[in-house]
Amino acid sequence: MNETPVKQQNTGAYYGQAVASFGIAGAAVAIGIYRLDADGWVRAFLGVGVLYLTTSAFTLAKVIRDRQER
Repeated sequence: MNETPVKQQNTGAYYGQAVASFGIAGAAVAIGIYRLDADGWVRAFLGVGVLYLTTSAFTLAKVIRDRQER
């Protein structure tokens, strides 16, 4: 019996929810850092940390996806 793998596609609603969730989380962190009662260098340090964490998360997700596609 020949079984072909079924490629599952994400729905538009799932994609929209993921994009909205990412946007809301980013905005919440940005507002939190902006309103933080601290010096500018502390806010800048936290902002750079958030950017580094975000790019690392995207890289990790890509690496995991690439390993699963092998």
